[in-house]
Order: sequence, then structure tokens, then C-alpha cells
Amino acid sequence: MSIIGKRGIHYLKTANIPPELLERGQNRVIDASLTLIRERAKLKGELLRALGGVKAASTLLGVPLGHNSSFLQGPAFAPPRIREAIWCGSTNSSTEEGKELNDPRVLTDVGDVPVQEIRDCGVDDDRLMNVISESVKLVMEEDPLRPLVLGGDHSISFPVVRAVSEKLGGPVDILHLDAHPDIYHCFEGNKYSHASSFARIMEGGYARRLFAIRTDYDKYKNPIQKVGIRSITKEGREQGKRFGVEQYEMRTFSRDRQLLENLKLGEGVKGVYISVDVDCLDPAFAPGVSHIEPGGLSFRNVLDILQNLQADVVAADVVEFNPQRDTVDGMTAMVAAKLVRELTAKISK
Repeated sequence: MSIIGKRGIHYLKTANIPPELLERGQNRVIDASLTLIRERAKLKGELLRALGGVKAASTLLGVPLGHNSSFLQGPAFAPPRIREAIWCGSTNSSTEEGKELNDPRVLTDVGDVPVQEIRDCGVDDDRLMNVISESVKLVMEEDPLRPLVLGGDHSISFPVVRAVSEKLGGPVDILHLDAHPDIYHCFEGNKYSHASSFARIMEGGYARRLFAIRTDYDKYKNPIQKVGIRSITKEGREQGKRFGVEQYEMRTFSRDRQLLENLKLGEGVKGVYISVDVDCLDPAFAPGVSHIEPGGLSFRNVLDILQNLQADVVAADVVEFNPQRDTVDGMTAMVAAKLVRELTAKISK
């Protein structure tokens, strides 16, 4: 966050200003922010329904939030860099299976939630998370739009999954690719920490299965599945057991690979949500992340898992790309953009 923004929030909190005056102003800013998302989503939905021939269109929604990171806040700058890389002239606009991103029935965009502008008005994280959830719901209200969210740090997954679950009327299965479990109860005292997002999701009952690489696989009982874990503490393991998470760690990947590349999720629930933290990849493939953890997945490992997944993918996110740590030629931006492309292929139909 900018120094100006910090000063602004500090002044608003300490100055002798009637609380009702401040709240009215904050409400106007929030209403204006939601109106822009609503109208853009409505326009895109109307256009796609007029075109016809589409059941689900992947719809970009940026959430440039970085202040819940425990280390660096650079992910707040990621959404525009990812968009720039998606449309970079160095590559074409086709997914690997041949879907054309230039076709709005495949990929459309409703812009960003103005996170920093909202925070500069003194809005706290409780209300900010509600704004993010409401923005996602506005996208989902316009059939056939399905949200593909560009982070931002991983704290955004909680309000996004909450919105998806509430809008669909029940829990989803989650496929989570990450170097870290992000299921700590309240990391460093912050309930909205990027390291605690999946604890909030599980506590709220928004997911049935959470899938993340680990050896104690139980196909029928565990609620969330995580893939790529290689930096986990005692608390992370205990929280995983508490919530019945299926955690597949990198140290057993060669043994688990056939299973992970042939997943079938979503039976008996409202659909599947995919969350891809860019640091699930080995830093040789994606150096532009805040938390560099050697020994990760190759890019083709990730694509094999995603492309072979049998599921009705109702929403997804790509998070934790940090442009401030990327190479000068934007290597990780292109990696994040490729992830978006292939998730688009999975969502759209």
C-alpha cells in the first residue's frame, strides 16, 4: 500500500470526524465500486447471451490485494501484469486444446475490484472481504459468466470461495496447488492472512473436499485437496487433520503422480473450485513470487493435473505472483498468463 494511503487511513481514524460522516462516505465509495463491477458484468452477460452458443464463459476479475501477505506485498500489482502477458504479441491467443481467447464466449473481463481505493477510505478488512464476495456474486448473477480471479495474495480465496458457495447454494470441492498449506488458524494474529485463507473456508462450510498433496489419501471422507506442498509446519499438519484435508506433499509426488494426474472431483456438490498459487511451481519456472521454495512442480506437472482433471469447474483463482520479484523480461508474468489461459479452457464451454 502507498505511503499516502497509510497516512490517509491514519488521519481518518484519529481526526475529530463524526463516525457517521465517515461511514456514509465509505458506503458511497463501496457502492460506486460495486456498481462498476455490476454494470460491466451485466454488459458482458447480455452480449454473450445475444451471441448464443455458450454455457460457461471464463470471466476475469482482478483483486489487487497484497496487504495480507506475511512477507512482501507485491502481489497487489499482479492483475495488470497478468493481463498484459495474456495478450502479449510474443505468443498466440489459443489454449493448448485450441480454444480462442479472442472469442468473448471463451474469455471476457469485468475489470478489478478497486481494493486500494477502498482501503484509502479507511474501510477495514471485514468490509473489504464482503466487497470482494459481493463482486464475485455480481459476476455469477450474469449467466453464463464464471469468475476467474486474478490475485493478489492468497487471502482473496476466502471471500471468493465464500461467494461461489453461497451463490450456488452449497459447498464445492477445491483443488489447491501451492507450496504452503495456507490453513493456519490465525497466522501472525491476522485472521485474514494469506496463510489462513483455507481455515476460514473450512470453518464456514464452503468446501466439502480440499485437495493438496499428501500421502494419507481418503477418496470419500476428506474435504479439500492440496497439491505441491513442500513448506509445512506442525500446525499446518494438525490443521489439515482437523479439517480432513487431502495434502499431497512434493516429497511423495513421484509415487502419487498417477493419482494426481487423473483426479475426478465434484460429485455430489455444486462444482469444483481451483486455486493456483504460482509458488506451487519450482522457482526455476516461476521466480517472481514472494516466498521462493525450491523443489516444486514443473509447469508441465501443473498442466497435466489441470488438463486431466474431470470436473465441472465453476470458478478459479491465480494468486501470489509478485511482479516486483520477476525477471526483467517478465518470465513469471507469462507463466501466470499461461495458467490463466489453461484455466480458461477448463472453465469455458
